[in-house]
Amino acid sequence: MSIRIYAILALAALLSACANTTRPGAVGVNRSQLMMTSSEEVNRISAVSYNEQNQKAKDKNILVSSGPTYDRLKFIANRLIPQTVAFRDDTNQWDWRLTLIDAPVLNATCAPGGKITFYTGIIEQLNLSDDEIAAIMGHEIAHALREHGRERVSQAAAQNVFVNIAAALAGPYGYAVSAANQVAQYAIVLPNSRENESEADAIGLELAARAGYNPMGAISVWQKMLKATKGKNSPEFLSTHPSGETRIEKLTALMPTVEPLYKLAPKAPPSTKL
Repeated sequence: MSIRIYAILALAALLSACANTTRPGAVGVNRSQLMMTSSEEVNRISAVSYNEQNQKAKDKNILVSSGPTYDRLKFIANRLIPQTVAFRDDTNQWDWRLTLIDAPVLNATCAPGGKITFYTGIIEQLNLSDDEIAAIMGHEIAHALREHGRERVSQAAAQNVFVNIAAALAGPYGYAVSAANQVAQYAIVLPNSRENESEADAIGLELAARAGYNPMGAISVWQKMLKATKGKNSPEFLSTHPSGETRIEKLTALMPTVEPLYKLAPKAPPSTKL
């Protein structure tokens, strides 16, 4: 009986930990999120990891801190970051950083607290325009705004709580919980991860439009990504990301919402591409 009471108390604690980290914006992202861990702790740990990443890149002589490509990214970041206040008020207090790593990697990230990383590979191999860079950077910034990293940590913590309770209730058959835990990865974690990606797509699209970058860049960059990764994608139902085709469909549906923001925004002058 005490275990059942503990389960009820744990569920109540989880429900009280639900929050929405951002305002909906024009794109209407308005989902309640489970946040059991503090943003300060997640940001601190993420900053340590970000610094370690940069140190390793520096040791390999692939950390780029100046030059045309870095300046181009910096210019775009400086236009996007002020737009984040449309979704939350505290971002003007964040310690925003930008890292460029010279490596043939098709990737970019934004760690919790505003730590942006780009790889030269994604810029060069996809021959990205400024609008396309803004779409990618806006998407990654959106993950930080929505605190998806903190949310994933909280989900893992919540899952561990209930796995322990279930094991106790199951008595000698507690080992079966391990199988249930694996099922939960597909039934709960993967769909939610796809939802996080869709949220980042939508918010990133709005950030780029508000910053004066053509939101159609989000469409063209995914068309390029599909071409570059043709034959390498996993089936969508086994992936943590929506398929490129699905993303293009959803982004296209949002165009009428963000195009008025783009038309009203001061347009960014084109930078010099390498």
